[in-house]
Amino acid sequence: MKVWYDRGADALYIRLNDAPIIESEEVRPGVVLDFDDNDRVVGVEVMHAGKVMSPDQLEELERAA
Repeated sequence: MKVWYDRGADALYIRLNDAPIIESEEVRPGVVLDFDDNDRVVGVEVMHAGKVMSPDQLEELERAA
C-alpha cells in the first residue's frame, strides 16, 4: 500500500496494489474509487483532504512520500 498527498490539489491518494486501473467511480462527492478488471478496489482518492485530516497528519504523509 502506498499513500500520497498532493498539497496543491489538496488530494489524498491511497494505492492498495499495483493492479491496472480499469475503471474509476466517484462514490461520494470528492471520493473516487479505482477498480481493477475483477471489480476490486485498487485505489482511493479523497479530494479536499484538508477538510477531513489535520494539517499535522497531512504534513506527515508528505514527509513519508
